[in-house]
Amino acid sequence: MRSPLLILALAAALIGAAILLFLRFAHWAGAHPVTAVLLALLALPVLYVLFRAMPRARELRRAARAGMIPPPGEEPVPEPVPAAQVPHAATEARDGLTVVLPPPVPEYTTPDFAALDPDGFEEAVAALCERDGCREVEVVGGAGDLGADVLATAPDGRRVVVQCKQYGPEHKVGSQDLQRFGGTCWTVHGAQLAAVVTTSEFTAPALEYAEACGIRCVDGTALAAWAEGSGAAPWGPAMLDTA
Repeated sequence: MRSPLLILALAAALIGAAILLFLRFAHWAGAHPVTAVLLALLALPVLYVLFRAMPRARELRRAARAGMIPPPGEEPVPEPVPAAQVPHAATEARDGLTVVLPPPVPEYTTPDFAALDPDGFEEAVAALCERDGCREVEVVGGAGDLGADVLATAPDGRRVVVQCKQYGPEHKVGSQDLQRFGGTCWTVHGAQLAAVVTTSEFTAPALEYAEACGIRCVDGTALAAWAEGSGAAPWGPAMLDTA
């Protein structure tokens, strides 16, 4: 019997205290109406949040009593996702867990440069530049290219301008080819490193002009070595300007 009586006494005390506080607040509000209105407006959002939270709190208490919510520290461990269910990524199952593998690095296969058409040759040279660390590699060859076929930024930050000459073994790159390229690579394209890459060879006058102008020449033999990794790229230390 003591528990119900104690609860009734506490309830009566709380109700009495609430009535007393309300009367004192009403008296104070009559003397300060503006402040009372502001306090009421500020209290409304708090009361609304408490009112909305009460049903959720009751649901949580019921679920806890029914054993639907585990005690703190005893949350269930999620089961590992099977490797076959992880989309768009290479995965491997290890000890029952799914491990996402890094994307594979595409292998570079040296093409037969002599068998490519001019457009394919430009794409192949651009791929070599990108493979060896160039950024912003762009194939720009075509009508109105003004001598530039591939533009790139070398690993050391220099702007690279490349002209590609896909010639047969009997057709050497001549001095006039170099002169036309030399007239635009620096002033028009803003090259900091200019190179002519060919599947053939260069004539002696072409090499003399290139040496005088600081243009790097990559013939078929040097191109094959570059592609196979045994030779340097046009911007590499083993292929220095001779000017």
